[in-house]
Order: sequence, then structure tokens, then C-alpha cells
Amino acid sequence: QDEDKWDFVLVSNIHEVGSEKEIKRKKFLDELSKKGFAIKKIEDKKLFYGVRAPKQIFRKYQWLLRNPDSRLQNCDVHHDIPVTTRIRIVNFILQNTMTPNLEKLDDLIKKKVFEAAFPLHEKEEVREFLKEKWFNWRDIFCEQRIEKIRCYFGEKVALYFAWLGWYTYLLGIAAVAGLVVFVAGITVFNSSQVSKEICEASNTIMCPLCDQKCPFWLLSDTCTYARVTHMIDNEGTVLFAMFMAIWATVFLELWKRKRANVVTDWDLYRWDEEEEELAMELINNLQHEPRRYQHSYFRSTIMLLLVLVMIAVLIGIAHALIIYRVIATALFTQSDFEFLREQANTMAVMTGAVLHYITIVIMTKVNRHVALYLCDLEKPRTFSQRENNFTVKIFTFQFFTNFSSLIYIAFFLGRINGHPGNYVRIAGKWRLEECHPSGCITDLFIQMAIIMLLKQTISNVMEYLIPWIAHKLRKKQQRPKKRSMILGEEEEEAEDPCKRQWLSNYQLKEVNIFSLFDEFLEMVIQYSFTTIFVAAFPLAPLLAFFNNLFEIRLDAIKMMRLHQRMVPRKANDIGIWLQVLEAVGILAVIGNGLVIAITSDFIPVQVYKYTYSPCMMENSTSVDCSTGYINHSLSVFRIQDFEPYTKLPEMLPDFLSNEIKECRYRDYRNADDYSYTVQFWHIFAARLAFLILFEHVALCVKLIAAWYIPDVPQSVKNQFLDRKHSNLRKDLSMMEYSTEV
Repeated sequence: QDEDKWDFVLVSNIHEVGSEKEIKRKKFLDELSKKGFAIKKIEDKKLFYGVRAPKQIFRKYQWLLRNPDSRLQNCDVHHDIPVTTRIRIVNFILQNTMTPNLEKLDDLIKKKVFEAAFPLHEKEEVREFLKEKWFNWRDIFCEQRIEKIRCYFGEKVALYFAWLGWYTYLLGIAAVAGLVVFVAGITVFNSSQVSKEICEASNTIMCPLCDQKCPFWLLSDTCTYARVTHMIDNEGTVLFAMFMAIWATVFLELWKRKRANVVTDWDLYRWDEEEEELAMELINNLQHEPRRYQHSYFRSTIMLLLVLVMIAVLIGIAHALIIYRVIATALFTQSDFEFLREQANTMAVMTGAVLHYITIVIMTKVNRHVALYLCDLEKPRTFSQRENNFTVKIFTFQFFTNFSSLIYIAFFLGRINGHPGNYVRIAGKWRLEECHPSGCITDLFIQMAIIMLLKQTISNVMEYLIPWIAHKLRKKQQRPKKRSMILGEEEEEAEDPCKRQWLSNYQLKEVNIFSLFDEFLEMVIQYSFTTIFVAAFPLAPLLAFFNNLFEIRLDAIKMMRLHQRMVPRKANDIGIWLQVLEAVGILAVIGNGLVIAITSDFIPVQVYKYTYSPCMMENSTSVDCSTGYINHSLSVFRIQDFEPYTKLPEMLPDFLSNEIKECRYRDYRNADDYSYTVQFWHIFAARLAFLILFEHVALCVKLIAAWYIPDVPQSVKNQFLDRKHSNLRKDLSMMEYSTEV
């Protein structure tokens, strides 16, 4: 039975006899033969070489590591070593076998000597089981069979699905909380005093939104926008932001417990990656000398500077998006279409969000190349170290790509634009955007909603559809050949049962070492969206929850049907991603604190209620305490103080019979010299105080939650305690027995 099983398949073009490529290929295969590998050649339109490692290699591995797979994976009864371990060892030897010209397999693939190298999908019971129970849409709410996934794809993939399943499960709780907050916002949709005042402000004349003949407008025109803002921006949002900060901590603490249980079941809790790698190096080459640990401060400094340059480029792209929005707003306000003129700001935000999504797609590819280049400069010692370095760099780049535009909208929009008569301008021409009188949070809501929906729909569709279409097309191209077989080429098929299997595996989409990495990155960026600005978009956890239900099944289908089999990797945790998730958890506290303190109108309204409102002045409890807030938050501007090149509309709007002397704008400034009022500094102090209080309380609660939930369950600790105890007792009894004898 073992004679039919091949560990790996190498694919090559048919080269001319005696050509350089053919000689290089022969030299590489000769090196494998010297190591005792069995090689089988099949010729079709390409050359296929099946390679099978000698049993001696696996015996060495088991001896060196005293069989870390001591508890045999219960899915592989026929083998003395699990299939996943076989593939991993063979892959390591293939990647590290050198020809006399000092070329490895990677170099030969780059030089087109070989085209591909992959392990085979197997038509065995594990695969059939996974087909039945794992990527079936009927089982979308069922628990995943992590043990079976491990048997087929190895520990690294199994831990990814265990983590994704756990994350999705706990997202359900956050999604319900977010939905409750959002529904509560809708119920107070019409009852908010602040939005009522905006809707009734039919005599409040606002200053023009642009310089060139933009009309004066009435505050009451933006009634719907104000209602939407107060649907998102209310007291419930503050509680929800606090809840999500705690949720992020609890999720990670519970995941650490879950992971401890899973890897203890696999006998991998104390597994040492470095020892495993050294063992494989020695099996491949007994003369191997390990690479020493090195650290160069010079290289680290250069790396840091290059990373900062890249971050500056990404922030520059965010600036370009801001400039686009400023110019788009100016153009839309001068448009011939009435709808565009009236909704100029919203249209600029929406088109800006779509443009932002396009830059995310493009920059993701650029970021990958830059991060890989920087990793090559660093010369990491081992593959796992290289992977960790790459992870940190690409996450940093992706974070700035995804969030720099959102950070501007949340914390800078409408705060650095000056005031009528003294606007801040880009290139001295276009003035920066302003916030709506009811706050900037809706702009953030729109931007996040568009990016999350586009990322989750388009990205998932492309990720699944492209391999699926390619797979169908390749199948179609193969069909005519089948007919010719029926006509008289059955002998060839009969003499080679491997051919069809190798061909069908070759036609699947190629995977690389970053295939699983991409899935992790996508989920961690989604986790960042779900936690960092959740105060502005309470529906983020709900969108993420539904996306993940599909993501698990789509990833499963891709891995089983559309992609070549991944090389199994051994692991006992999700690696550096855990530190990345913890960093995101801290950023979430800071981000949500800033959104409530700076973006939201929560603090100005509270300051007004408890300091300047009618409740405080007249001690009357019958009125709503936020009555008069809108009038209080708008400053007065005299028309005569406009800059000389501001062209006011010649035709005044029909609602004004007499000439306009002054207009209102959102800010806290004195009417005579436009300096900041006492209220401005009062609110500024309150914002800072709230920010410090919110973050300290949230971080304290996070620390208490982390302390309250132990990382390792007591059952796991007791298991190790019992094991140590029994081993020591056995050693002692052996010693006593030997002295007696």
C-alpha cells in the first residue's frame, strides 16, 4: 500500500536533452536519490516526479525527538508516523537539499527548472469526513472538528480554525450588544432634544459651505442628517465602547485557556520549535552547524528608519484622500444637479470612502513587497523568526493603510479648518471641510460602513471566485482528453493510476507559505475595525459575525477543493498574532476613548447640561436640560468680515426679505474678535478629563479581567502535575529496584 503513496510531487517543463535546465534538474534529483528517496517519473504535457522518503528518515526523527507524536493522531492507524509529519519532514528536506552548484529548490523554481512542488490531497477517510462535516453549508452553526482538521492540515491550520471559531462565537455576544445599542438609538431617533432643535431652527442662517457663490442655508435643512447623527451618538454608545474594551480582553483571556486545552490534548504544550528545527537540519545533513543568534544595532536602526519612511508614505496617501474630498466638495457644491449641490459633503465622504477602499486593495500588494524586502535585509535566523518579523511589519503597514483616513475623520476633521473670514486652505485655494452642526460622527459612521461592507463582500467574493473560476476552466480544458481515452488510450491510464491524481492536484491553485498568513491578516484587520472605532459604528461586530460564519466555510472549501494541499506546520499557539491582538486591544481603549471625547458630541452636551443649561440657571426641572444647546454651540459671524475673494451669492435665498448681516457656524468663538470663548476651554478641559478617566478605568478593568481569568485552566496544570509526579515515582522505584538487585 505504501508503494502507491507519494509524499511530494515536483513538476517540470519538458526541457531539451542536454540543456542547462535539464542538467540542473537531473543533479537535484540525483541528490535526492543519494538520500534514499524513491522517485517516480510520469510524462504528460509536463514532467511529474513523485518523491517518497525512506523510512530511515522518519525513524531518525522519532528517535531524536523521542516521538513528539507519542499520542498517535487517531486518524492515521496505518502509519507509524502521521501523514502531516511525513509531509513536513519531506518538505524540509526538499527545501534544504543543495545541488553541487549550491542551488536549492527555491532557486531552481525561480530559474524555471521546476515549476511547482506540492504534497497531494488524499482520497482518504479524513478528507471524506471533512467534506461531510466541515465545509457543508448545512453545518454553518455547528462546531468544527479541530482534531480532524489537524490530521489533514497540521496544527497551524487547526489552530487558525480553532481561533476563528472561538472569535466568531464570542463575536455573537458583541453583535447582540451592538444591535441593542443601535436599536435603542433608533427608538430615540425622534425624541432627541438636540435633533429637535436643529429640525425647528428655521430662522438660523448658516454661513456658506464654500467660497464661490455658495448659498447661505438654514440649519433646519439638515434635519435628517441630525437625526441620523443622534441615532449613533448617544449615551448608549459610551457604555458600548466600554463594553467592547472589556470584551476584547475577555476574548483573548478565554482564547488562551481554550488554546491550552487544545494543545494539551495534542501533547504539544511544552513543544520546542527550535529543537524541532535543529533535529530536521541534522536529519537532512549530519554535518550541519546551527546559525548563531546575532543582533546588529546598525541594521535595526536602518530598519526602523525604513519602516518610518513607509509609514510616512502611507500617511501621505491619507492626505491625498483628504485633498480629494476637499476638492470634490468644492466641485459638487458648484454642480448643476440640485441633489449633488445639497448633499455635496455626504457625496464627497462616500466617494472618498470608495477611493479609500481602492487604495487599500492596491497598497496591500505594495506593503507585502516592502515588508518582504525589509525581512530579507534583516537576515532572520530561522523561518519562524522571519515570519514574526514579517507579521509585525505588514500589520503596521496595513494598519496605517486602513486607518489613517479614519483617524483624520475621527480626530481632525472640522477641528483644524479655521473659521469664516480666516479659513485654513490647501494651496491657498481650497478650504478644509467642516463638521456638520450636529457633529462629525456620522462621517466616521459612513466611512466605516462603506469600507467594512466593501472589504467583506468584494474581498470574500474575489478570494473565492477567482480560484473557483480558474478551477472550472482547467477542468473544461481537460475534458476532451477524457474522450480520447475512451477511444483507445485506456492502456496508458490503466498502467498509471497516479497520473490522474497528480494532474488534478497540479491544476489546483498554488499555495505558498503565506496562504494561511493572509487569512490571519484579514481577520486581525477585521478585529481592529470591530474594536478600535466601534463607538462610531456599533454594527461592526454584527457585520463581522455574519462575515465570519461564511469565512469559515469559504476557507474550508478553498483549502479542500480549490487549493493545493498546504504543507502542514507544527505549532502550539497562533504565534506573534496573539501579541498583535493584545496591542489592538489597547489601541481599542485609546481609540474609543478619543472617539467619545473628541469626535462625539457627548462631552459638549454634558458640559452644557450641567453648567449652562436652563436646568442650572433657573433650577427648573420641567424643561429638558439640553434645551438651547444648539444655539449655544453656534458662533456668530459678521458678513462684512468675509475674505475679499469670497464671492457671496448675488441672489439671496427666497426665505430672506431683508439683507443678511450675520450668519452662524459651529464653534465656540467671541462675536467681536473671533477668539475662543470660556466655554471652549471648559469643554476642552472636560474632554481631556473624560479621556484620562475613561482610559484609566477601561485599562484597570482590562487588567482585572486578565487577572480574574487564568490563562491556563487548572485541569491542564493538574495533568502536568500528575505526569511529573508519576515520572519521579517511577524513577525512584527503578532506582530502589536496581540497588536491591
